Amino acid sequence: MPGEVSLSARNLAKRYGGVVALADASLEVSSGEVVALMGANGSGKSTLGKIITGAVVPDSGTLLLGGEEVRFSSPHAARKAGIAAVYQELSLIPDMTVAENIWLAHEPLSRGLVRRRERRERTARLLELFRGVVGPRLEPGALVSGLSPGERQIVEILKALSAGPRIMILDEATASLDGEQVARLFELVLGWKEEGMAVIFVSHRMEEIFRIADRAVVLRSGRTVGEARLESTTEEELISLMIEGGIAERHIEHPAGPPGEERPLLSAEELRAPGVHGVSLELARGEILGLGGLQGQGQPELLRALFGALPYSGRILLGGREARLSHPRQAMREGIAFVPGDRGREGLLQVRSILENLMLPSWRRYGRLLNVKRARRDAERIAGELGIVMGSLDDPVSTLSGGNAQKVVLGKWLLRGPQILLLDDPTKGVDVGAKGELYAMLGDLRKKGVSVLLYSSDDEELLGLCDRVLVMRDGRVRKELKSPELTRSALVSASVGSGGEG
Repeated sequence: MPGEVSLSARNLAKRYGGVVALADASLEVSSGEVVALMGANGSGKSTLGKIITGAVVPDSGTLLLGGEEVRFSSPHAARKAGIAAVYQELSLIPDMTVAENIWLAHEPLSRGLVRRRERRERTARLLELFRGVVGPRLEPGALVSGLSPGERQIVEILKALSAGPRIMILDEATASLDGEQVARLFELVLGWKEEGMAVIFVSHRMEEIFRIADRAVVLRSGRTVGEARLESTTEEELISLMIEGGIAERHIEHPAGPPGEERPLLSAEELRAPGVHGVSLELARGEILGLGGLQGQGQPELLRALFGALPYSGRILLGGREARLSHPRQAMREGIAFVPGDRGREGLLQVRSILENLMLPSWRRYGRLLNVKRARRDAERIAGELGIVMGSLDDPVSTLSGGNAQKVVLGKWLLRGPQILLLDDPTKGVDVGAKGELYAMLGDLRKKGVSVLLYSSDDEELLGLCDRVLVMRDGRVRKELKSPELTRSALVSASVGSGGEG
């Protein structure tokens, strides 16, 4: 039996403007216990984990450690209290060594100087935990930049372990590991349990959850909706907790028959790129094709490869004709547009005006001696069509709200009249009103014959917008869903690896 409760999160809530990330989330984990934290995309798992690790401060609710209320103001404060986390998004510094990364900010010191020999010896002892399932290059002095994704993930695990935590959060920590490495990690987890560590395990792999966890806690729409002991429950029962009932709302009208024409506008055959492992797909003219699955399964990388922003092997065909897209400029000439997921970092030049951002991909169309008057007229037209709320085109784009900023990112590509629109989670962080306007715009574009390939972390959005959804897992398309199979339960089941695969 587990010992006394090590961590108790009760009725936690967190909002970001009008977006509710957590509404009423609770979780308890005891010493010597592994609890799986489960939920579909957007359920609040990440926010709950960030509150526990001090990266996010909740709006309300309580967090108790050893029965005493705590409130962490930073990840450093949580680490001092004995809480460590391993994420799929690594926190390692590529140009530093394995030893430097593992002991960063808590190096062994003597009179203010790092005891390098001791640091190296401690690192070597930690690396022995994974000896036999990693290559010889994983040693204390190796640069992280030269390691494989699996080796970097192991360094991340050892970095968390080096702090001697009482509570460990493993958030998709197995995603980059091969089968032998996962098996070794699970051996370690069993050892941690015996030593009294409490482990919160987040994974999209249902078989891993049943293999290592004692209990499962399920979030849905920011609320804890149930829990179950895994020895006495089934995959189907867990999935039913993850799915909200009812019929998904359709955001745009869909034609009665199948979209498009006989020859696909875009085809990919056995496409391989970093994070993408042999994806084939067809996109018809006037179709909205969704990319589903849990986050981090290769969807953004697939979109980037199709835009020429990632090197790839395999074939890309446009209207039946093979195209080599080795640079975004080539994709743009073929009528392809790409809206990235991080609009602040990749989609906009924050210090430039709204006009300059709207014109960014299109200045050459206005001649060597720029026809600024025509450019401004076109920018005013697209801003009006999209309903961008602004003071002036000359205002910095940084003055816009999130929804209006996203409209600028879309508008700069719509000015080019694309035939294929690649969208990477376009409504993330956007309010409900702006989402509705985007949905209406996509409906208008599909009527004009524009084809859309859409990745969204919001399952409801995929169900409400798409003609078909390709569910990705581990960089591969695992299942194609189309009406009448395109349902919440089928989407979640395919995402977490339950049931058969197409």
